[in-house]
Amino acid sequence: MAAHRHYSRYGRYTGGPDPLAPPVDLTEALDAVGRDVMEGYSPREALREFLRRGGRNQRGLDDLSRRVNQRRRDLLKRHKLGGTLDEVKDLLDKALRLEREQFLRDARMDPMDRQFREMRLDDLPKSTAAAVSELADYDWASQNARETYDRIKDLLGREVLDQRFAGMKQALENATDEDRERVGEMLRDLNDLLAKHARGEDTEADFQEFMDEHGEFFPEDPQSVDELIDAMAQRSAAAQRMMNSMTPEQRQELMQLSAQAFGSPELMAQLGQLDANLQALRPGEDWTGSERFDGQEGMGLGDGTGLLQDIADLDALSDQLAQNHQGAGLDDIDVEALARQLGDEAAVDARTLSELEKALRDSGLLQRASDGSLKLSPKAIRRLGKSLLQDTARQLSGRAGARDTRLAGAAGEPTGATREWEFGDVEPWDVTRTITNAVQRTVAEGGSPARGVRLQVSDVEVQETEARTQAAVALLVDTSFSMAAQGRWLPMKRTALALHHLVSTRFRGDALELISFGRWAHSMAAEELTALPPVHEQGTNLHHGLLLAGRFFRKHPAMQPVLLVVTDGEPTAHLMPDGDAYFDWPTSQPTLELTVAELDKVSRLGAQSTFFRLGDDPGLERFLGAMARRVDGRVVAPEPEDLGSAVLGEYLSSRP
Repeated sequence: MAAHRHYSRYGRYTGGPDPLAPPVDLTEALDAVGRDVMEGYSPREALREFLRRGGRNQRGLDDLSRRVNQRRRDLLKRHKLGGTLDEVKDLLDKALRLEREQFLRDARMDPMDRQFREMRLDDLPKSTAAAVSELADYDWASQNARETYDRIKDLLGREVLDQRFAGMKQALENATDEDRERVGEMLRDLNDLLAKHARGEDTEADFQEFMDEHGEFFPEDPQSVDELIDAMAQRSAAAQRMMNSMTPEQRQELMQLSAQAFGSPELMAQLGQLDANLQALRPGEDWTGSERFDGQEGMGLGDGTGLLQDIADLDALSDQLAQNHQGAGLDDIDVEALARQLGDEAAVDARTLSELEKALRDSGLLQRASDGSLKLSPKAIRRLGKSLLQDTARQLSGRAGARDTRLAGAAGEPTGATREWEFGDVEPWDVTRTITNAVQRTVAEGGSPARGVRLQVSDVEVQETEARTQAAVALLVDTSFSMAAQGRWLPMKRTALALHHLVSTRFRGDALELISFGRWAHSMAAEELTALPPVHEQGTNLHHGLLLAGRFFRKHPAMQPVLLVVTDGEPTAHLMPDGDAYFDWPTSQPTLELTVAELDKVSRLGAQSTFFRLGDDPGLERFLGAMARRVDGRVVAPEPEDLGSAVLGEYLSSRP
């Protein structure tokens, strides 16, 4: 059997997504979304903000919107209407000049006839449209002048058709009477089809028959009567907006001139009927709008209509890129229109943003909550925590005497001895002993190590380590409104998330409790604290926070308790016996006494306490200093951007 040959065909790249582009990188997007969520945005708002801003090497929706709006302004500043009027006036002036030159050359012309002709030309109205109409029955002496004048009718006919059918001006240049008759037949058949559609009497066969007969006039290649109507109504509405944008004088001139189109009143009647049909079928199109053109480049009727279509495209793109309406998504963006207006590069930017949004949703980093809102998933929290821990570790490694967090988290210091692995062991393998065991077993079973060695569970040996005491860590973070007002909200959350990731991945035997305290205190999961928005709530209830910390420590009696408190203000609230919160400012004596009493209880549990003071309030400095001395603790006063490394450093140094 002959082997089948497979051939590949290569062609020029014609746009669209870059087939060689790497997959979208979610790292930068997740960092940006996570940062905004920690600052108080909802995940949906944070994702939207990232898509608007873009990334380091990715233009966002705002940049695309700016370019769309700039192109719109440029089109209006560069062009002006009335190009067709200018062309008609030039042709008229040329025809009159040729006619007068003929008077001078033709010596055989009767003097009285010449005088009569000159008087008629001299008395022509100043209005171009009126002059053209006045000369409709004029008997031209010059053949060249007559041909030039007839070109006015031809130009007007092609322009009014170009308004409704793009490309007609060029297609009908030097057209014959037969060509113009075919246009007339197409218009009659089109109006008949639209009228039947309006009555609900048309069929698919009617549309196919029309396209078979007149498809050459529709390069858009519509696949249904509705697609045909949509395309034509958009251009017809643009033509009407162009007329609305003209001065009343220009509009009046063109209306008078249009009657001369091809010298065919029937043509104008068919076009008028077409406009009426389209407006009735698509009343939602913008038939009444107008624009102000301030440029110098004149445009004919067809070009002006095309330009108004471009402006409509740009307006639609601006709305799509704004993403302001309910349920808006990047799939709404007309990428083909974006490529037409701004080029393929802009279309690639839009596609990449859409892929990025889809990848974030499909990757499991964003989840839909029960109420339909988006939230960061546990997977996203882990990735975000890992990123924050890496940032904090870099800061920590620059501090004197700092520990390398990359090496932290072993179960204990190696003793040098090994033992057989048992279920539940987390100690590192002794690779040398494990491989040796596998080789010896293979030989004893009659096998040859040269043919490969397969490990079995019985081969595995682990390094023995000294037992290490585990820690129960309570991180208390101030969530009073002053933290957000003073720019400390984001550093506080970054710190909590970095510590959570460190404990959950490197010190899995430790226990961590995240406790927020504002008017009340709450134990929170990492994802809850990450998404917690700042609330204008009065009260710094450290008393309640310490009460929850003590409860947490008592749940882990075998662990070394570690208390870490981050705050920017003195306690101004305490918990009442009925569960309500008592608030008073400045700090009341009962609040101080209850807070100190709760700290004493935590201290009696053996907790090592460190207070992180944010800001330079003298009262807070005195209060925390007294609290630290009372329980033999420490006070650290980092800058907000150094809070994470300070907290992680204290945690690592306080572990037994």
